[in-house]
Amino acid sequence: MDREEAVSLIKEHIKKDYLFKHILAVESIMRGIARYFNEDEELWGLVGLLHDIDYEKTADDPKNHGILAESFLKGKVVESIIHAIKSHNSEYTGVMPESRMEKSLIAADAISGLIVAAALILPSKKLIDVKVESVAKRFKEKDFARRCSRENIMVCEEIELPKEKFFEIALKAMQGISDELGL
Repeated sequence: MDREEAVSLIKEHIKKDYLFKHILAVESIMRGIARYFNEDEELWGLVGLLHDIDYEKTADDPKNHGILAESFLKGKVVESIIHAIKSHNSEYTGVMPESRMEKSLIAADAISGLIVAAALILPSKKLIDVKVESVAKRFKEKDFARRCSRENIMVCEEIELPKEKFFEIALKAMQGISDELGL
């Protein structure tokens, strides 16, 4: 499956604009991490793009998040993509993240919301005005963007990516698609 096919499939299952933008943000972060580690940017991008394909149908049923995605994707993508998607919800699926790609997805999923929140509190509400230092500062503020799991963000260190470098990669990736994100 290429990116165009993935976007088309996502649009069949995702109707909410905010969720589609989240998916694009995670895709861009995954591509940035892949570049950093000299990994397959297309594969990692697809993982980010497809990771929440079932979210609208499983938001009230988290035990099936990732499981339903597998039924949408089986036979259309390589198994490593499905495994990564299921592992980003390991507490319900029981599929533990093992690879660098899988752990990156967990961290990318969490940091995207923190960066969006950091942009939205600025007068400009623009990603271009967010600095790595402000992401680091907001990360330390436990009451800021409470739903963004700091624990999941810190998974970046399990793949030998220091959090400050991770913040930089994620922010630059999202700034690179700021027009698509409307930020």
